[in-house]
Amino acid sequence: MVDDATAEKADRILQEALDRSGARDPRPFYRDRLRTLKESDPEGYSTAVAHYTDTLIPSVASGERDPLDAWTEYGRALAEAVASGRTVCIDRSGRSRTYEGPARDHLILHLPDDRGTRALLVGLPPTLTPAQRATYDVLVAGKQRLRD
Repeated sequence: MVDDATAEKADRILQEALDRSGARDPRPFYRDRLRTLKESDPEGYSTAVAHYTDTLIPSVASGERDPLDAWTEYGRALAEAVASGRTVCIDRSGRSRTYEGPARDHLILHLPDDRGTRALLVGLPPTLTPAQRATYDVLVAGKQRLRD
């Protein structure tokens, strides 16, 4: 179990990285993913919480891992726990490719195997390009019309 001082240090390091990079804070949508997991798969939820306390927070607080990369990987693990599937990156032009690791200018989505299920958001770039926005709108938000 992680102590309060370690958790506070990890939070501070993440916040500094967010401020420096202009990246979006992933914690709000990861919390939503945890709530879904808690309701649908209590064992998966326990595993996700253990990963958070035993791996994510200590690795960020110690400086062992880049905080933004560590959080993206945690988000990917959460998405995989919620739904089996594959994770992809959407580059600035809108092209999709297999996820190979965090990339701050890419939209990162987990595509569930169940074709009737919306994509799960893993990572957002600081600013979405029009192509990334269109992909997000259709695959994550389920919108059928593109924004003007």
